[in-house]
Amino acid sequence: MDHKKKFNQLLGMEIKKLRQAQGLSQEELGYKAGINRTYIGAIERGEKSISVYKLFQILNALQIKPEEFFKNI
Repeated sequence: MDHKKKFNQLLGMEIKKLRQAQGLSQEELGYKAGINRTYIGAIERGEKSISVYKLFQILNALQIKPEEFFKNI
């Protein structure tokens, strides 16, 4: 498996873990972040490489600081 795909999967798994820990659906997270629910799903499955800005939107919606997020990846 290439590094990019592995990184996308790790990123997606961490986002999903944090979303579920907060009791949010993909739709609720998408609404809070201003991102379509289907795109959130693709991110969580590691199918999409996301921009830094999209990641910022998601982390902001989850109220997670980037340094907290990346220490688990």
